[in-house]
Amino acid sequence: DKSEIIDIDNPDIAKYPNFINVPRYECQLQPGDILFIPALWFHNMTSLDFGIAVNVFWRHLNDSFYDKKDVYSNKDPVIATRASQILDRALKTLDELPEEYRDFYARKMVTKIQTKCYSKHLV
Repeated sequence: DKSEIIDIDNPDIAKYPNFINVPRYECQLQPGDILFIPALWFHNMTSLDFGIAVNVFWRHLNDSFYDKKDVYSNKDPVIATRASQILDRALKTLDELPEEYRDFYARKMVTKIQTKCYSKHLV
């Protein structure tokens, strides 16, 4: 989702404990260089001098996956947005349970998501 990590050299490890496990790649671009960053990759940049950066987004999935009003393809695919909204509603529903039940069923949901998502990739 939208990055909340402001300082990648000093991230909030309490909030993002897995950030320290992420491989870090660094490069220094020269005038005329182009850097390709794959879709879904977290990235950050720092200018050492004056410069101009241009981001180019392109759609590589079927057009039906994208919000037609999203000219620059900055939004998540429509299906992913709907799934996230459904998950938010499910989690809000769990808030009605006592804490120990909420924790149990939330973990059960996480396990179900992991099992369904990862098992398809392993086949």
